[in-house]
Amino acid sequence: MLKTPLHQFHLDYHGKMVEFAGWEMPMSYTGIHDEHVQVRTSGGVFDVSHMGRVKVQGRHARKLLERLCSRRITDMQSGQCRYSLVCNERGGVRDDVLVYRFDDDDFIVVVNASNREKLLGHFEAVRAAEDLKVKIDDQTESTAMIAVQGPKVMDMVAQFSKEIPSLKRYRFAVKNLLVMKIVVSRTGYTGEDGVEAFLPAGMVNMALKLILKDVDMTQAEALIKPAGLGARDTLRLEAGMPLYGHELGEDICALSCGVDFAIAMDKHTFERGERFIGQDALEKVAAEGGPKQKLVGIALDGKRTARQGNPVLAGGRPVGTVTSACMSPTLGHPIAMAMVNSDLTGLGTALELDTGRAQLPGKIVALPFYKAPKPAAKASATA
Repeated sequence: MLKTPLHQFHLDYHGKMVEFAGWEMPMSYTGIHDEHVQVRTSGGVFDVSHMGRVKVQGRHARKLLERLCSRRITDMQSGQCRYSLVCNERGGVRDDVLVYRFDDDDFIVVVNASNREKLLGHFEAVRAAEDLKVKIDDQTESTAMIAVQGPKVMDMVAQFSKEIPSLKRYRFAVKNLLVMKIVVSRTGYTGEDGVEAFLPAGMVNMALKLILKDVDMTQAEALIKPAGLGARDTLRLEAGMPLYGHELGEDICALSCGVDFAIAMDKHTFERGERFIGQDALEKVAAEGGPKQKLVGIALDGKRTARQGNPVLAGGRPVGTVTSACMSPTLGHPIAMAMVNSDLTGLGTALELDTGRAQLPGKIVALPFYKAPKPAAKASATA
């Protein structure tokens, strides 16, 4: 298994290590529930170095990314991040990605760990087929990536940078920290405020010590604590964020996944002739009335949870499939996301989730299940 540059950090904090997409990663440290609550109430630090980081650079970088991504790239500004899908010719989802634009012809694309090799081959195949002047450089193993998320994180960040807390969501800055450059973005996958950063692999342990120099993560009331893959999954589910292999996949129509904002099929795109791979198939689906199933959120009563793959029923009739489910630590009841027939997606619709042992009653609710409260306005000095 591959090991991230923070492997010893995980062992030092007693991480329970598991294999994930070919990497040895921490599932949890003290427990998924505790780590989830820590992120929701204060702050957590995640090692996300297993995520792929692919540099796309050169004269035709924008043209390549316009073909690969379901969202416009050319109109991005320097210092902007943009969430997008990479589709196949059938309109299914190869992966969801985050594109960082540094300047006109210089980008980094962050991809899911399980899809890195597949996407590298796809990127290169499209580049070669269209004879584009682009350099594609996989920087995953030469860099590291961390995420620091939670309602108290930005106050901590403000102690060493005034610029980062002033960034808008989905913007990034390049900061110099001693002898290293760090790319810090106002992004995340938990539903909380915070930052994600990537930097040279050999420098990440030093950087983490500098950033968290006043934080003792061994204390029960620590401002920041390590969090693993388990809490990352329950946090993203509460925030209604799709995950590849669950809500996203090669055989799942991109228009079903609840991320229509990341799919640009407007007249402007069509008239410019810049069509992304899969757009023809998605336009056909849209013209025929839309996808047969759509992603919904389901709230359940009681304490019993469903699992991915459980059938969704309406009046005893199969109408869909659970894609993700858990007991919500924040809300105190089970939640699930599911693909259900498009004519049954109205809020309040009663459904049952068939676990094989029981049929759990639930109803469709709006996504996300949880929204972080806005920070209270700080009192003025003259108040």
